[in-house]
Amino acid sequence: MIDPDEMLPSKLQSDLDLWPIGNCQVSGLIDRSGALVWGCVPRVDGDPVFCALLNNGNRDEGIWRFELEGQSSVTQWYERNTPVLVTKLEAEDGSAVEIRDFCPRYESSGRMYRPVAFTRIVRPIAGAPRMKVVLQPMHDYAAKLAERTNGTNHVRYLLGDQAMRLSTDAPVGYILEGRSYRIESDQHFFLGPDEPFVGNVRSELRRMIQSTMRYWRHWVRGLHLPLEWQEDVIRCAIVLKLCQHEETGAIVAALTTSIPEASGSERNWDYRFCWIRDSYYTVQALNRLGALDVLEKYLAYLRNIIDGAKGGQIQPLYSVMGESELHENIAESLSGYRGMGPVRVGNAAYKQVQHDCYGQIVLPTAQAFFDHRLLRMADDADFVSLEEVGEMAWAMHDQPDAGLWEFRTRQEVHTYSAVMCWAACDRLANVADHLGKADRAKLWRERADAIRAKIECEAWVESGEHYGASFESDYLDASLLQMVELRFLKPDDPRFKSTFVAIEKTLRRGEHMLRYASEDDFGLPETAFNVCTFWLIEALHLAGRNEEARGLFEAMLSHRTGSGMLSEDMDFETGELWGNFPQTYSLVGVINCAGLLSRQWSEIR
Repeated sequence: MIDPDEMLPSKLQSDLDLWPIGNCQVSGLIDRSGALVWGCVPRVDGDPVFCALLNNGNRDEGIWRFELEGQSSVTQWYERNTPVLVTKLEAEDGSAVEIRDFCPRYESSGRMYRPVAFTRIVRPIAGAPRMKVVLQPMHDYAAKLAERTNGTNHVRYLLGDQAMRLSTDAPVGYILEGRSYRIESDQHFFLGPDEPFVGNVRSELRRMIQSTMRYWRHWVRGLHLPLEWQEDVIRCAIVLKLCQHEETGAIVAALTTSIPEASGSERNWDYRFCWIRDSYYTVQALNRLGALDVLEKYLAYLRNIIDGAKGGQIQPLYSVMGESELHENIAESLSGYRGMGPVRVGNAAYKQVQHDCYGQIVLPTAQAFFDHRLLRMADDADFVSLEEVGEMAWAMHDQPDAGLWEFRTRQEVHTYSAVMCWAACDRLANVADHLGKADRAKLWRERADAIRAKIECEAWVESGEHYGASFESDYLDASLLQMVELRFLKPDDPRFKSTFVAIEKTLRRGEHMLRYASEDDFGLPETAFNVCTFWLIEALHLAGRNEEARGLFEAMLSHRTGSGMLSEDMDFETGELWGNFPQTYSLVGVINCAGLLSRQWSEIR
């Protein structure tokens, strides 16, 4: 239950009940008071000019909010099938306003219009509301407040080597002085590029919001949805699309940095980058819904990554622009979520060796050789490039790496990585068969068989009757449940069944699942990893425990925020969300489990 006092503008929100907006160029998070508390420019991995989420205790810096005098309640919802957010603020005297937040996105002049801009429309709907605008962006990761200049109908914010301009029909003087004033008509705010706003701001923003809603509703209309949980799947699909940087096709793991995985844990990481692994799962889920536009753009991103690697090692992550060096440092001016620093910028995991990424490149790319819906199908030249990735998978399948959980201080031959390398060779054999390249198909099939034999020999723990997380040890991790999804094992394989029994006994905590239960670089895990709980739900379904799977799925849905989102982690005792937000892994879990557990459309026809 939300404390009503926490919805007042004088209170600082201290949880992840946030509402994402965006346009595949920029994104923002709105808290439950209607304040924009997180937003980076000129793209998701840029400078957080709105950083109140990580600026603990300072409610007037790095924020954009509207304060309604005498405010008593807040209600929020999305316009149907869009990321256009509506926040209704009500006051004790019955006066009320509605705020519509969106980032414009629609086709214009033969291309997609998705400016670096945050747009807000305030509409009085009852009584005589009085409101104050608090708009104070920062720059250099909260080191400095933005300097301001203004004209008659605009305010210019200087943000280091860039600037943004607020164009509005609201009284500029009241905004600059932070004064409350009576709202007697709709007011329009466009914070975007530092250039004159063309046209009447009122009519243009009304046109923009209608065009943006029309775009998203047409996009959703093309999704292939399960019969049950449709609204939940739609919301997750929209936000997964918002996690794609459309200019390059990269998909970020989350929109934030440094939300700790557990209270005071210092497991604070910057997730505003494109992990090959996370992106694989994202495009896989959206592809099941028929959202081929995300897949096509991501495949273009992968082709650039493959070209840049020149047959060499693929990193586990890159910037959205394909930059390979993501030096990790601390933003000293930000105290962190609830004051739990450090706030990290960049991610040293780019230096790690993670061999599962080869399979995660081959698997989505292989579809391009078969899918005739694609505007650009893959050809022989693409196969030659993809074989270079396969060569690395073959060379590295039995070599130590940091694993998918990115251990920073140890390396082993992780079973999940080896299985992904097997999958790379297996799918290359399938593609070669399809292209009529019998000799290459034979080669890749032989290599896949050799990797399979190695895994069966080295990863099987005879004493425990289960696969181990690595060739060198007998501990368990939840990624072993993916052996069926990757088609390495069948659901009725005795070895998978006994491994599932061992995993459930060791890693399950009531309604939640840990990644692993052993100590890592930071000690014992304190929270459950949400995507692993969804993997548990999938395994329960495969084991024929459908009612239990559905019950656990409904329990996970009950832990979502008001916006229908999940972060990366969850306290398995209190259900509190932790970790970066919204987490693509977790949203993928909602989509995949809904599709797996839903009744079929044929049942109602």
